[in-house]
Amino acid sequence: PWSSLVPPRAADAPWTQDHADAAASAQACLEEVLLGLAGWLHERTGEETLTLAGGVALNCVANTRLHREGPFGRIWVQPAAGDAGTALGAALHVAHQKETVEAMPTAALGRGWSDDELRAWLERAEVPYEEPADIADTVADELARDGIVAWFQGRSEYGPRALGHRSLLAHPGYPGNLERLNAVKGREEFRPVAPMVLAERAAELFDGPLPSPYMLFVHDVAAAWRDRIPAVVHVDGTARIQTVERDAEPLVARMIDGFERRTGLPVVVNTSLNTAGRPMVDDPRDALECFGSSPVDLLALGPFAIRRKGMFA
Repeated sequence: PWSSLVPPRAADAPWTQDHADAAASAQACLEEVLLGLAGWLHERTGEETLTLAGGVALNCVANTRLHREGPFGRIWVQPAAGDAGTALGAALHVAHQKETVEAMPTAALGRGWSDDELRAWLERAEVPYEEPADIADTVADELARDGIVAWFQGRSEYGPRALGHRSLLAHPGYPGNLERLNAVKGREEFRPVAPMVLAERAAELFDGPLPSPYMLFVHDVAAAWRDRIPAVVHVDGTARIQTVERDAEPLVARMIDGFERRTGLPVVVNTSLNTAGRPMVDDPRDALECFGSSPVDLLALGPFAIRRKGMFA
């Protein structure tokens, strides 16, 4: 049992070096096992692309080591790695039997609402709202002024990661924003948040597997950028990035462009839209409840902007 290696930690007790060493040792053992399995599989199949699924495939550090040291030229991890991905695995198994196999285009496979439906939600809730000419520009302006934004756009994501459809967004240039976001979400202070960056700019700031659309690898942050985007840089100088394709996510791309015009930073902080103990927001009711119960400055609900000052004036 683990208790024979390191004593269990009480919920209110501090972390010790023994706890850190045990976690690091378990991680190192996992990585060695995965590298061994990958080597065996490559030798047996001769394939050059490895697809991963299951809960272990959410281990970004292990995935990155497989990419760097393993025998496969390309590694793809589906976004719903874990038990939730079983249904997707069954669908992919059937799809593989077809003559033409199509790539999974997006993780936005959940529910979505039209602009008229979102307006109706706001009218029923009697929530004051604005309809700006471009919600992406409005959000970029709020982020540049160091506001926290709840971003609810399009269909919800399939899997545990917020990928620009149900997100909390913030300015990466202020180290305190990591603490602010973790306070909203009720998470431990050490939990990192992710930088969202356009795929065409990613290599300027980050070294690692690219593209990385599902936040399933870690990347070394270029030395010149570490002090400029401290909110998204982990203690070891890495970040778990999300790359955004301009053609696939034009609204997100406009928002990032607008933020860079105002700040000179081509990165926005992205983490999942939820509060302590709650799952990620799915529908408009969830979004309004989350916004109303947390210190978020602006809710971007489709094309509509709801401001905390206006809602609680």
